[in-house]
Amino acid sequence: MTTSSINFFFTGEALQFTLSAIDLAIDEDGPDLTSNAVFAPEQRLKAQIVAKEDTIVCGLTYVRYIMDRVIERDPQPAGFDDYTVETFAADGDRVSNGSLVVRLEASARRLLKAERIILNFMTHLSGISNLTARYAAALEGSGTRLLDTRKTLPGLRYPEKYAVIIGGGLNHRRNLAEMLMLKDNHIDLAGSITAAVERLRTAYAPCPPIEVECRTVADVQEAVSCSVDRIMLDNMDAAGLAEALPYIPAHIETEASGGVTLETIRTLADASGRKLDYISVGRLTHSAPSADFSMRISE
Repeated sequence: MTTSSINFFFTGEALQFTLSAIDLAIDEDGPDLTSNAVFAPEQRLKAQIVAKEDTIVCGLTYVRYIMDRVIERDPQPAGFDDYTVETFAADGDRVSNGSLVVRLEASARRLLKAERIILNFMTHLSGISNLTARYAAALEGSGTRLLDTRKTLPGLRYPEKYAVIIGGGLNHRRNLAEMLMLKDNHIDLAGSITAAVERLRTAYAPCPPIEVECRTVADVQEAVSCSVDRIMLDNMDAAGLAEALPYIPAHIETEASGGVTLETIRTLADASGRKLDYISVGRLTHSAPSADFSMRISE
């Protein structure tokens, strides 16, 4: 994990998409009629966010963004927009059950408006980091690296992929332009892997990296002959990988994908003497159970 890979998520379109997701969450909640009636504008609250299980923490970086957007998009009487955030951990830290993670102080209306949005981000992203860490640990020492996929929730792709990085994984392509992936539908409609690759290289100059999804050894051999950048071995078990991988030269990256579980990932990584470069796992983002945090009003 590099500083540049982390910083990416807080600049440019990655940040803009995340802020849009936060704005949508605020708009979905509508006005907090309960808090607006119970609390005067000048009333302030202090709150603590506490871990309710042993967990990796992810999402702390978004707390200030959420507070800022709540203030901007949920108008209240002027003069009560200041707030403080004090963190007792950083994204990527492992904390134990009962640990204080964040202390906040703000107007009661602001704090309670932001509460659920903050917790939704933290519980979801920390859960992704936890599951990613388990898969990454299963690959430790194999030389194979863990990738996520585009199986992300609409609007939350960048936070979810950030959580994968925090958990020790790597990002596959973040959008459809970073890498051109020829999947079965493209190949079947083009007529062959060769024809599909030729169309890509004719359409784009320079051409982005090309990855080809291969279902058989014959597919692998054809993709190799096209000198593509990466070959995805789709839904192959260990025996299938052991048969296919030796046909792929070292300068072409390899990726296994499809139905990978914690129980099978290491077996796949160790299937052949020709090292498997990557294993991609969709469930890192689409099936991670949420971590448990709660916000407690302390004053």
